[in-house]
Amino acid sequence: MVKSQKRGKNTKLKKMIKVSKYEFDSEEQALGKINALPSVKDEDGKDVPSHRHTVVKLGFITLQQGEYDDKGEETKAPVLSEKYHVDVLWKDLEETDEEGNVTVDHPHGWKSYAIDLDSEGMHGFMGVSYQENKM
Repeated sequence: MVKSQKRGKNTKLKKMIKVSKYEFDSEEQALGKINALPSVKDEDGKDVPSHRHTVVKLGFITLQQGEYDDKGEETKAPVLSEKYHVDVLWKDLEETDEEGNVTVDHPHGWKSYAIDLDSEGMHGFMGVSYQENKM
């Protein structure tokens, strides 16, 4: 919780978390977006995230399971998505305008890759509901 001063009163604002799911045309495209998130150089010169978001690269997810015989040999290949999937738990994306109105939106360039599922999907963030926290 963060205390905020508004019109002379102390109010407590809970920092928001939002969960979003994305589909990219390729791994490279996804990595370009991920690597564009805020970062700093560590002592070895490597880029390390300076943001508090949690990014999970799911890759080309399995849409339909493959089938295998008793010897473990594939009899029917699994069907993989043609899109590269990424889930993100966004933290502290709130922006407040001059009138005190708070808005939350995807970072620049991410919204066009967002997908909207009717379920929780194949991946979750430790008890944080996608349905209750999606953008």
